[in-house]
Amino acid sequence: MSGRIFLFGNDIDTDQLAPGLYMKGGIAELAAHCLEGVRPDFASSVRPGDIVVAGTNFGMGSSREQAAEALKHLGVAGVVALSFAGIFYRNAINLGLPVLVAHSIDGIGDGDVASLDIDAGLLNLPAKERTIRLERLPDNLKAMLADGGLVPHLKKRFAAERDKEHGRCA
Repeated sequence: MSGRIFLFGNDIDTDQLAPGLYMKGGIAELAAHCLEGVRPDFASSVRPGDIVVAGTNFGMGSSREQAAEALKHLGVAGVVALSFAGIFYRNAINLGLPVLVAHSIDGIGDGDVASLDIDAGLLNLPAKERTIRLERLPDNLKAMLADGGLVPHLKKRFAAERDKEHGRCA
């Protein structure tokens, strides 16, 4: 799957991703205001498969998991950044939103068409004939993402263990 790059700078915080004013309105309303403080047209422009690329400290601030949930609700295929705030990073993985660290985002332009290969840890920019290597995720986190996040992953694992205990094949 490929999508467009939405390029952001450093220090995108959770209040920009999930504005507090809309926290009581549910995820659809919250997502409709995602990143409006730095890019007012983001929520209305982003499409499933698009990729957010940012500088350092993406997701800094509060521990609200709705910040990652809003991006996932909008269909963002993943976030590539130079660095992530630790709580945001873990919330994203737990919710099934891929987050990958890049050592450089030089040459990536807003609106570039790209594809994200999570297994290989690559961001491919075909029009620029360029591939950016990303830090690869450990196999256990890739499995969690493939299952849709922590809760579906645990349900799958527990069901397999239960089936094994009862002598059934999964």
